[in-house]
Amino acid sequence: MSPQEYCQKKAAASGSSFYYSFLFLPKPKREAITALYAFCREVDDIADEVQDINVAQTKLNWWREEIINLYAGEPQHPVTQALQTPVSVLNLKQQHFLDIIDGMQMDLEQNRYRDFAELELYCYRVASVVGLLSASIFGYTNPQTLQYALDLGMAFQLTNITRDVGEDARRGRIYLPLDEAARFGVSEQDILQGKPSDNMRQLLEFQAERAERYYDKALAELPPEDRKPQRTGLIMSAIYRTLLKEIKSDDIQVVLNARVSLTPIRKLWLAWLTWVRN
Repeated sequence: MSPQEYCQKKAAASGSSFYYSFLFLPKPKREAITALYAFCREVDDIADEVQDINVAQTKLNWWREEIINLYAGEPQHPVTQALQTPVSVLNLKQQHFLDIIDGMQMDLEQNRYRDFAELELYCYRVASVVGLLSASIFGYTNPQTLQYALDLGMAFQLTNITRDVGEDARRGRIYLPLDEAARFGVSEQDILQGKPSDNMRQLLEFQAERAERYYDKALAELPPEDRKPQRTGLIMSAIYRTLLKEIKSDDIQVVLNARVSLTPIRKLWLAWLTWVRN
């Protein structure tokens, strides 16, 4: 199995909405973004699936060393081997890959966020930095596009946090800022137990509206001249924003005990429609 085939298998197995946005790219860009996504999956799986914190720490440390190997021209892992050409040709920044690992480090060290400032740092590391790397892979001419990429990454992560409230709680994790939960009269136990209430509904709606504001901000920041090369990001936005609307369309508290998702055919339709429109 080639490094590119390994990354393709990793990306496809995840079932992520991102995978559908890659389908319309020319092969070199598709392989580059798939390799980036596979890297994110590799390190994210450590934080999510490895129960022994010492083992998880060892694995994250290994990936930090492997990023150094990548930039020294000596990658060992199929994912970093697949990243070697994009890194050299597109001048992707080493620090951004290390930032992503630092985000996963945060998952090992904390499972609560006191306020949005703390959560914002986490979102920057695990999502906005991915947006910056993605924007470089897709191509841009106006530096303003990087601000769009930062804010779009934030919108995606806030959508994930809203969607996964119940799933995260069952793992003992709360990503909703605790000061905001307290302001709405929702306790940690209410979240961990998936306890619905009017207060909980208002808290979740507040989180969803924040994500909507980031979508609006990001899309307003994208320069017209870069809309075409950034179409893949716009596809991601269309899929994720539709998901957010689905979450909000009935009782948003459904996320406490169920995972809301879009069907593959709907994701593909949104991807095709967005590609054609842009």
